[in-house]
Amino acid sequence: MSKTVLVLGAGLVARPLVRYLLDGGFRVVIATRTVDKAHTLLDGHPAGVAVTLDLTNPVDLDARITDSDLVVSLVPYTYHVQIARRCLALGKHLVTTSYVSNEMRELSAEAERKGLLLLNEIGLDPGIDHMSAMRVIHHVENAGGKIVSFRSYCGGLPAPEANDNPWGYKFSWSPRGVLLAGRNASRWLENGAVRDVPSEELFANHWPVEAEGVGMLEGYPNRDSTQYVGLYGLKHAATMFRGTLRYPGWCRMMKGLVDIGWLQLALPPAGATTLGAITAVLCGLPATAGPDEIRKAAARKAGLEPDGDAVRRMEWAGLFSAKPAAQVATILDVLGAVLEPALAYKVRERDMIVLLHEFQAVLADGRKQRITSTLVDFGIPDGDSAMSRTVSLPAAIAVKAILDGELKASGVKIPVDPAVYVPVLAGLEKAGIVCREVFH
Repeated sequence: MSKTVLVLGAGLVARPLVRYLLDGGFRVVIATRTVDKAHTLLDGHPAGVAVTLDLTNPVDLDARITDSDLVVSLVPYTYHVQIARRCLALGKHLVTTSYVSNEMRELSAEAERKGLLLLNEIGLDPGIDHMSAMRVIHHVENAGGKIVSFRSYCGGLPAPEANDNPWGYKFSWSPRGVLLAGRNASRWLENGAVRDVPSEELFANHWPVEAEGVGMLEGYPNRDSTQYVGLYGLKHAATMFRGTLRYPGWCRMMKGLVDIGWLQLALPPAGATTLGAITAVLCGLPATAGPDEIRKAAARKAGLEPDGDAVRRMEWAGLFSAKPAAQVATILDVLGAVLEPALAYKVRERDMIVLLHEFQAVLADGRKQRITSTLVDFGIPDGDSAMSRTVSLPAAIAVKAILDGELKASGVKIPVDPAVYVPVLAGLEKAGIVCREVFH
């Protein structure tokens, strides 16, 4: 009898995972609020089942977990610890593509006692970035060398031919998630010194990054990089940096939005029913101010040129206009509601994933060596996006390895061990997702 995988969520990245598991002979149950999306993903496959699930209903969640052999959670990360606790109680493995939280990490000892694996960060970033980095790190260390510097960048972007809006960006994952990431503080290790950047200054720290075959992009810090010194075992590294990639101009514009107040999780201003009115109030003007006055006030508050590129991007999005503001919970969500349709992919457009690693190594004989690892992947027109493939296929390959008995770990893990990354990277290469390593 085929084993059953319970997939929680039917969002933008779920399809490649679902189809991989169905094609691999597993029974797949997709449980989600919007069951129509699940039916679309299954496309009538006889081994697929779509069910409605309310994650706030513990009885319903337990019943679905009980009937499965393994759970994959693709719902927002805020649910993952709750789901992990139920998996532990019911004796099931769990796979997620999200970062490990402190609360999740606290479940590791119990998972080890019960022989259960809670595998997290098995997507793209985090995920393929870990695995491709560890393959190089272990290669150097196994030859008697050491890594003294590591820089890594990853970004999901429109393919160059689809980069046709002033923002230089389109959504291949949750719009809210993209905006929330702009509220993160960051920390990294630079030549032996720790650099701390508060959330409001995140986008003030950016620099050009050359991507082979793509051209010049813009990189900025991603969360706390210093924790990966230990996670990657880089005890000799004086530099440890992980960053995000965007097309040039993104950071200046996003810093302006932060300074104006558009990334706040506060209630929209009372009585401000249009996008322009919200911007006006945030800039100290009455809600009735005109578009030109709002534009100039926004530029002043953000320290930008009124006719510069960053302000023109905001104007294009309607942030100084009389366009109605969505009736949602926070100012950030108002911004997300207007950007989601404006920055959507059109039919047959491709997205692009760019992942870059740069290592500085000292070899066993004392020679210095620069090593790069590069992944550039494109979406399939009218098919799966590069983002969905690179996020969900690593998880799908890991699920198969766990259920086939090839992956025998327990506890809360991320994919930094050869037992995980070797089979997953091999499976990705069969799917055409290849990290190209060059030893300079």
